Amino acid sequence: MKVIPIPKGRGAGSQPDPRYLSTSREAFDDGWGTADEPLPPLPTTVTEERARSILSHNDSPDIPFNSSINPYRGCEHGCIYCYARPTHAYLDLSPGLDFETKLFAKSNAAESLRRELARPGYRAGVIALGANTDPYQPIERKHKITRSIIEVLSECNHPFTIVTKSALVERDIDLLAPMAGRGLVEVYVSVTTLDRTLARRMEPRAAAPQRRIDTLRTLSAAGIPAGVMFAPVIPALNDQDMEKVLEAARDAGARHAGYVVVRLPHEIKDLFKEWLRRHYPLRAEHVVNVIRDLRGGRENDPRFGSRMRGEGHFAELIAQRFAAACRRLGLNRPGRGLDAARFQPPGLHGQLSLL
Repeated sequence: MKVIPIPKGRGAGSQPDPRYLSTSREAFDDGWGTADEPLPPLPTTVTEERARSILSHNDSPDIPFNSSINPYRGCEHGCIYCYARPTHAYLDLSPGLDFETKLFAKSNAAESLRRELARPGYRAGVIALGANTDPYQPIERKHKITRSIIEVLSECNHPFTIVTKSALVERDIDLLAPMAGRGLVEVYVSVTTLDRTLARRMEPRAAAPQRRIDTLRTLSAAGIPAGVMFAPVIPALNDQDMEKVLEAARDAGARHAGYVVVRLPHEIKDLFKEWLRRHYPLRAEHVVNVIRDLRGGRENDPRFGSRMRGEGHFAELIAQRFAAACRRLGLNRPGRGLDAARFQPPGLHGQLSLL
């Protein structure tokens, strides 16, 4: 793993080799003394690809959806803790800087979705938009793949949820507000801290914390059910901000809230520890030790149930604080839920018009 000065606006500080690559790479000084020089700014490159299938399915008992759509692979937001980073290894790319600079756009997403929703026997359930990488990351401004997906879901009256760190979701209020009126959509904005310095270091190309709170306010004013995700909870780094984030979100109109404890699978654990040593050297060892306490002595626990919440004293404390804050703020009150009964396969409207 080559450690380099972090380019401006990027989260990772290294390029660990993809785990499936048959060769390894290392820096080599050829006599010019240039091996350790700072690298030039890293541009974002986008490769368009045609997905064979756009719907991903899971049967995980600790995830509240069975199907999800990810319009992009890789994510320019550069969140250092992102559990999706290891997926770039399947492309023989690094989960480090490659993940946030070498992106892939599924240009046929809407076409593929329309085809899959039209299959005989398809049964509608809530689809999660952006379960892996952010559907409103900066390249969405140009590619508009997320918007094209929502257009198909709107046409079919298909229920879905969105999770994002971006204010760009406001662009699609013209689609989301009518769907909200039909009980078809909820939007969750992820806010991990109100501390701008910490947010810029953890999530360098995501919207500023206050801008995300403003997005909650805008969505709520448009009649779109909105919630906040305090995810991930990182012990001794941002956990003290939980109540402040929930209160700010409630004041902005959020109705629901959730949280997930930080997960450090595969290469993420080394990238995250490297990031901690760089930005918070005096706290790094303590943060990692508490994470290990949460994970039964390891840095990651993949078991269903415990992987999202952790276990032990700190996990119990977080759960109690979260529940108490939600009760005090009136969050997570029972609601009507999303309506899957309205679903109509694509093309059905046109057939009916001939009768």
